[in-house]
Amino acid sequence: MALPPSLDLDSLRERLLAGDRAALARAITLAESKRADHRAAARDLIDAVLPQTGTAIRVGITGVPGVGKSTTIDNLGANLTAAGHKVAVLAVDPSSSRTGGSILGDKTRMAQLALDPNAFIRPSPSSGTLGGVAAKTRETMLLCEAAGFDVILVETVGVGQSETAVADLTDFFLVLMLPGAGDELQGIKKGILELADMIAVNKADDGEGERRANAAAGEYRAALHILSAPSSSWTPPVVTISGLSNKRLDALWEKVVDHRNKLTATGEIAKKRRAQDVKWMWALVHERLHQRLVGSPEVRKQTAEAEAGVARGESSPAAGAEAIATLIGL
Repeated sequence: MALPPSLDLDSLRERLLAGDRAALARAITLAESKRADHRAAARDLIDAVLPQTGTAIRVGITGVPGVGKSTTIDNLGANLTAAGHKVAVLAVDPSSSRTGGSILGDKTRMAQLALDPNAFIRPSPSSGTLGGVAAKTRETMLLCEAAGFDVILVETVGVGQSETAVADLTDFFLVLMLPGAGDELQGIKKGILELADMIAVNKADDGEGERRANAAAGEYRAALHILSAPSSSWTPPVVTISGLSNKRLDALWEKVVDHRNKLTATGEIAKKRRAQDVKWMWALVHERLHQRLVGSPEVRKQTAEAEAGVARGESSPAAGAEAIATLIGL
């Protein structure tokens, strides 16, 4: 399929590698497009800039709504740009496919970074399966790295399987928790603790907030102690911070860098990224199959008929699956 005449991939690549923000935005739009020619152009572009990617520190950040993710990311990112880094904030929001838009990655929630020339904020892709949304976010991450961003922060909300998807995108997974141990600890999904490279108890403000945060941190340390660490080279620390007052965020980042240095030296970062590449290859295959199912009106019509037949008890689930698979040539 012919590319749009206005799309000069060589020019776009050169502008992207020069750090042109408009070129970065255009490249991301291509990667997120449903048009086959745009997706093909995005693949060619990513392949062309791949040698200029891979040097950034990739950090996943999760936490329940109200934990203070946005404020923490805003102040942490501002600290990093002040220190000479270029910071991209991306999002994987599984709810965006239902609502048509992402709350995560919203510039209005990060007032400092929204105005910072050395920061780039991009909401979650708003359609597709969770695997597809995350895979597109991975392509956005690579494009940001090609444009010179050396810190990538990928945020998600503590819902469904999104934490696993973000952990598979990043080198370091930070879990933000609220102060107040006990009941909160009971509600933590074990899987999140197993993914965590660090837990940060937020809202450790002076006085009562600090006391409650320290108590919660003790509980989380005990919980982590009985789980297997994700790496023999790294024991996940538990720290207390205040994202609002920018308290101990520099110390938090020092631990991220320490993790990076230790696991780079052992080869674990490179090994992890290679395994992630294979996972995202399969995620893109699954997304392509999903698009085959939903992209054609005729296929959608026949899929709906097969589904209705199963729902009415007129055909078995296996027969329905066979009918749908036949539609897309499987």
